[in-house]
Amino acid sequence: MKYFKLAGLSLIAGVAAASMDFSNGGLTKAAAQDQALTLDQVLQAVRRDRTQVSAENQQREAQFLQQRNQQQALLNRVRSQVAAAAAESTRLEGVMEENQATIDTLDQELASKQGEFQELFGAARTAAADLNAQISRSIISAQFPGRSEQLRELAQTEKLPSEEQLRDLWDVMIQQMAEQGKTASFPASIVQANGQSAEATITRIGPFVAFSGGKYLTFSDDRLQFLARQPPGDVTGAASNVERASGTGFVRGAIDPALGQLLDLSVQSPTLRERVDQGRFIGKVIIGAAILGIILGVYKWLTLTMTAGAVRSQVRRKKPSKANPLGRVMLAYEQANSGDTETVALKLDDAILKEVPKLESGLNLIKVLAAVAPLLGLLGTVIGMINTFQAITLFGTGDPQIMASGISEALVTTVLGLIAAIPLLLLHAFASGASKSVTQVLEEQAAGIIAEHAEGGRA
Repeated sequence: MKYFKLAGLSLIAGVAAASMDFSNGGLTKAAAQDQALTLDQVLQAVRRDRTQVSAENQQREAQFLQQRNQQQALLNRVRSQVAAAAAESTRLEGVMEENQATIDTLDQELASKQGEFQELFGAARTAAADLNAQISRSIISAQFPGRSEQLRELAQTEKLPSEEQLRDLWDVMIQQMAEQGKTASFPASIVQANGQSAEATITRIGPFVAFSGGKYLTFSDDRLQFLARQPPGDVTGAASNVERASGTGFVRGAIDPALGQLLDLSVQSPTLRERVDQGRFIGKVIIGAAILGIILGVYKWLTLTMTAGAVRSQVRRKKPSKANPLGRVMLAYEQANSGDTETVALKLDDAILKEVPKLESGLNLIKVLAAVAPLLGLLGTVIGMINTFQAITLFGTGDPQIMASGISEALVTTVLGLIAAIPLLLLHAFASGASKSVTQVLEEQAAGIIAEHAEGGRA
């Protein structure tokens, strides 16, 4: 096509040149020969190109036909393979059906031949599974490891148990029963808090508890480890006594009849500090008020008790002293004893009135704190219930732990308020009673002094 276009352009150019020559009066002979030669060359080039293109097209067509034949052969071969695979699949399905029928026949034959042994097989598997579940979490397995493997194999097998497996089941069962009534000491590995294992001597009381160095252990996942939080001191002390006990006599010890569940509950139960933290800010305010009130109440009670003792001592002495209220009242009388009875009485009343505020100072604050503490507890209760209802609104009642925080805050603040109010009320009562006792002694002595002064004046 390229050459054809070039030839066409040459032909058009030649025609244009001929037209120009005709318009000028005709072509020369040499120009006509050159023009004819150019057209022949163009014609030959077009024919040659057409021949070449036709040959290329034939070659391409031959290649296409050859590739089509190859693809057809490949398709036929794949179809034959698919047919062979389908036939093999059909044959294997038939073989599988025959094998399944043979298996069913053999199963029926095995069941008929086993007879009563089939019941023995079920009983042995059930007993092995139950015993394995028991010893897998028993502290006795820390002393005798590896027992659960045999039982697990027997519980999961699909064959009749052998005589050896039945004897092993019997031995483990008798061993577990015998060890439940023994107290034993044995070496074992304990997993520390950092994940490292350490060898130690373990003391075991039946299947109930195990301890080392006075600290209780828990057994899970075939390993021993210390409790995250140990029981109270009397319980750990009993464990130490059992460890140090000799082979004769009786020693008091502590056991967990729930096989470790009570120890786990003791670990999970919150401490006093954790209980106080559940009260949050209101709880801390109540504790602060209680501490302030108790310190002030004890101080006032002690000082008033000492003052009452000093006043009683002053009653037995004639010489007044400035170190106690009665002495200061007596000094006021000495300064005013030259006047009449009414003046002396007024002077003594004035001296007593000066002593009363000193005696009663701080008592009102103790009384206020005793009244405010339960009110703060009530405030914490209301706030805790508000938080609880908010949690219910957001998350519903499906999970009780979501509501536990608010309920704990409500109850703990109430308890703290009552705990703070009770001692504060008692201290206020004791201190107020001591103050009134001192005031009463002052009034009695003042009345006696006035009476003596009046009798002396009449004399």
